Amino acid sequence: MLRTGLLLCSLLYCQFLFADTSNVTDTTDRVRYVNTLQGTNSSFTLTRGNTYPTTALPFGMHTWTPQTGVNGDGWKYQYEKDSIRGFQQAHQCSSWSNDYCVFSLMPVTGKLAVNQFQRAARFSHKNEIAKPNYYKVTLDNHITTEIAPTERGAHLRFTFPRSGDAWLVLDGYTRISDVKIIPAERKIIGYINNGQQLSRELRSYFVLQFDQPFTAYGVWDSKTGTLTADTLNGKNAYIKFKKGAVVQVKTASSYISQDQAELNLQRELGSFASFDQTKNAAWKVWNDYLGKVKVEGGTPAQKATFYSCFFRASLFSRQFFEYDKNGLPYYYSPYDDKVHAGYLYTDTGFWDTFRAQFPLNALLHPTMHGRYVAALLDAYDQCGWLPAWSFPGEGGSMIGNHAISLLADAWAKGLHTFDPQKALKAYLHEATNKGPWGPANGRDGWKEYYTLGYCPYPGVREATAKTLEYAYDDFCGYTLAQQTGNTFWEDVFGRQMYNYRNVYDSLTGYMRGRQADGSFKPDFDPIEWGGPFTEGNAVHWQWSVFHDIRGLINMMGGDSAFVHKLDTVFSSPNNFKVGTYGGPIHEMTEMVMANMGQYAHGNQPIQHMVYLYNYAGQPWKAQYGARAVMEKLYNATENGYPGDEDQGQTSSWYVLSALGFYSVCPGTDQYVMGSPVFNKTTITLENGKQFVIEANNNSSKNVYIQSATLNGQVLTKDWLSHTDITNGGILHLEMSDKPAMSRGISKSDRPFSLTK
Repeated sequence: MLRTGLLLCSLLYCQFLFADTSNVTDTTDRVRYVNTLQGTNSSFTLTRGNTYPTTALPFGMHTWTPQTGVNGDGWKYQYEKDSIRGFQQAHQCSSWSNDYCVFSLMPVTGKLAVNQFQRAARFSHKNEIAKPNYYKVTLDNHITTEIAPTERGAHLRFTFPRSGDAWLVLDGYTRISDVKIIPAERKIIGYINNGQQLSRELRSYFVLQFDQPFTAYGVWDSKTGTLTADTLNGKNAYIKFKKGAVVQVKTASSYISQDQAELNLQRELGSFASFDQTKNAAWKVWNDYLGKVKVEGGTPAQKATFYSCFFRASLFSRQFFEYDKNGLPYYYSPYDDKVHAGYLYTDTGFWDTFRAQFPLNALLHPTMHGRYVAALLDAYDQCGWLPAWSFPGEGGSMIGNHAISLLADAWAKGLHTFDPQKALKAYLHEATNKGPWGPANGRDGWKEYYTLGYCPYPGVREATAKTLEYAYDDFCGYTLAQQTGNTFWEDVFGRQMYNYRNVYDSLTGYMRGRQADGSFKPDFDPIEWGGPFTEGNAVHWQWSVFHDIRGLINMMGGDSAFVHKLDTVFSSPNNFKVGTYGGPIHEMTEMVMANMGQYAHGNQPIQHMVYLYNYAGQPWKAQYGARAVMEKLYNATENGYPGDEDQGQTSSWYVLSALGFYSVCPGTDQYVMGSPVFNKTTITLENGKQFVIEANNNSSKNVYIQSATLNGQVLTKDWLSHTDITNGGILHLEMSDKPAMSRGISKSDRPFSLTK
């Protein structure tokens, strides 16, 4: 834990700097492998990640990025663009959900230009460095901008050419802003409120502290472009420095108050006399952090992909809490607009991240994750609902009630930081009501789901997908109740967790849209998107029975039929019918581009599918499939993802899969085996123990596990428990280019399923 007396930086910043490094003796530079431009070559019609080049610390409150897109555009940085119009304080977790509490700084040389289009300057990627701890670009007008992050702020350095006037433009962005210039203190303070948050009370208070005097200053109006010189207050500001100036600015923000913003600045940046000190400190944070998972062997490209994904998986969920003058955590709540003691995290959508991002956090960061799940119940107290998509308050996007997945998964893995009785009551409220904010705030179609045993289509939008995910969520409620001795709740939720059976059509062998009268929707085509499904088709949603794969296998006709259906996903043509979408959406285009049949890894519902071979007695196909997906669909370049990265989920899939296992059913303590990428991987756990994965004879061809031992004992099962890993030890695998068809095939070796 944190050593006392370290008041120059926030508690979590110091935790990464000091507490987690005791077992990291290797000084290898892992930061060099990370490319924060991974996935930035994206657009509305084709996604290669929908990321931006994030400069931040792990799970930091604020991130920073160059801005190529127009103000308010979700695509804030696109690799194909050739001009930058600002350097933003950002929080965006998805291009589709835009951003909030944004402001930008833009250096300008020569004639002052404040309008976002007029001030934009061209640049080339050859003059750009994009690392977690350091972003640098030299614009074509010869201005160099550098950024180094802290958790609640950043240190920036602008180097202006000697040939023209040196200006810096502060843009309060798209909605509410208030700026005050204080020339005598070389400072600008203010607040902003913009984006799609629920409350107009939300303020991000900021402070900008410069090391150079202002030679001129003023404010400007973003609607009219009017400049008002020598004015101290306005919505946006500009300041001027001497020609050729090298200007450093330290900035920090707070959601609580202006005084707290000043305190955050002193805590996180007060001890750094120069930009390079901040940059180096951030490098140490990231290098120690990435050293939690040390990979050996593999190619440089594989290491770059692994550490770039590990970086991206380590940004969400973001801290929304701060530390008061006594070092105690507290936060402004976007749920009730009040300040509370304790921890709060935000900026994630559980429909994406319950699958891998949160299980990865539970494994590597149990203290943080324990705080996170406890804060879910605080959010419930503050707004009356468990979050489904917090950005920063409850937005209710997508489908399902997956807060219960996080709670059940944490409890199964020993993180008992919350009251399970309260969690179950909160989930019952969630599952038997519909809230005001989006389809996943409460339960869309809950009455029909309970009375019919499924959500009817077309009466309920995306009804079959919702039925499948509700059944899984009910399993999570059931297993949390079972683990905590709450027999009443166990019975309540146990009644619905088999409801997935009610949307299965034995005649076609697929999950289908079912009408209120019990008949299945006519004119069925398994490759038709939309309708009763969410961002996919029947081929993709067939497998969303995380908690009862054996039950699904039996329903589909047994192991052979199940494996055959899995095989056909990869062997079928990658055709699609647009269905109710009316035209191709980017997920369709990405499936075609992946060229793996109907396998659409660019979207979440199918990402666990390759691991299901383990449940049907052919684990070697899971080993082959996992490695094929990693090799074909991921890299560390601007084209690095097969679709939306989605708040760390698609990256976390890669990180876990590269280790050699995956969390098919969060809410249990199991990780299902695949095939590790590296010859040796050493995971340094928070408890000080190490779990080592040795893959002897591993290569791009030798993807099959011939034999396995765990701490010297023969391992035939196709899964590892959470405690297998957290207790430390050695998983030794012998790899080959030929499948071992007699290993791991008995029913006792197969992963958890409700049906035995």
